[in-house]
Amino acid sequence: MATIEERTAGGVSFGLTDEQRALRDLAHDFAEREIRPKEREYDEHSTHPADVIAKAHELGLMNVHSTEEQKREWLPRIVEEGLLTSFALTEPNAGSDVSGIQTTAVRDGDDYVLNGSKMFITNAGYASWFTVFASTDKSKGHRGLSAFIVPGDADGLVVDKHLDKMGQRSTDTSSLSFSDVHVPAVNRLGEEGEGFKIAMRTLDFTRPGTAIGAVGVARAAFEYAAQYSKERVQFGMPIAMNQGVNFLIADMATKIEAARLLCWQAAWMIDQGMRATLQSSYAKRFAADTCMEVTTDAVQIYGGYGYMKEYPVEKLMRDAKLFQIYEGTSQIQRLVIARELLMPRD
Repeated sequence: MATIEERTAGGVSFGLTDEQRALRDLAHDFAEREIRPKEREYDEHSTHPADVIAKAHELGLMNVHSTEEQKREWLPRIVEEGLLTSFALTEPNAGSDVSGIQTTAVRDGDDYVLNGSKMFITNAGYASWFTVFASTDKSKGHRGLSAFIVPGDADGLVVDKHLDKMGQRSTDTSSLSFSDVHVPAVNRLGEEGEGFKIAMRTLDFTRPGTAIGAVGVARAAFEYAAQYSKERVQFGMPIAMNQGVNFLIADMATKIEAARLLCWQAAWMIDQGMRATLQSSYAKRFAADTCMEVTTDAVQIYGGYGYMKEYPVEKLMRDAKLFQIYEGTSQIQRLVIARELLMPRD
């Protein structure tokens, strides 16, 4: 697929620098060489890809996105050791509605004591520490939430269950419980009651990353489907010659390109230090839905073979669905977009 990247011009530009192109090519080559040969086996057995993560870290593909003291304490270990961390926000009864969080954090001298549970937590079984959101004042709803850094080996913190997912099976997703977990007050992020703002700012920052992941899955499905359409012969010619198929290919490519540009826009705004709530939701909503559409069409192009596990598009279609759910569902993104458009901040 072609992208506008040959040069970086003045004014509005969608060009990539030489360094950015090299990083993108490195990531693509790494995916083809290290991930694709193992993806079917790891998916089947829900294997945590520790070897792949280690190689990605060695190549510089595992990037990090507190007070200065907290940064000095926690961030170098992510960079130097390639550690995994977790964002523990969702609970069994508090998904899109963050105000429903029941986990509590009660001040006890120089500590807080956490009690409660979390659900659908990515990397939970392998996280060195968690960013946990808990209520320090339940009477204030979401305005009573606070955020804490909780070490993964803290007493009373238990990974209850590794969840058996439909797709993205090599990523560990688990439930957690907190039973009288003592956390030093210095591990609180921001002030009491600032947890909701921290969570929303974090999602503004992470949604473009999730969205570009959806673009990557869609791009893989497109590449497989385009190649297959040139090789599969029916009625005496490659199916790529049929309008019903090549129109699908054209639409897939167009949507992927549009999704990529939305991701780039949101990422650029974040790099400039600008508020990107609206643009991050644009990117997340469109890229996630595009990924689902493209992978579904890829299975359709493969026909009956696309429904078989031995062909790669079946897995990609299962993987795609989660992009419409985590980091805020597609419906939540629409709510955010509508709010930002109809009730803009000054």
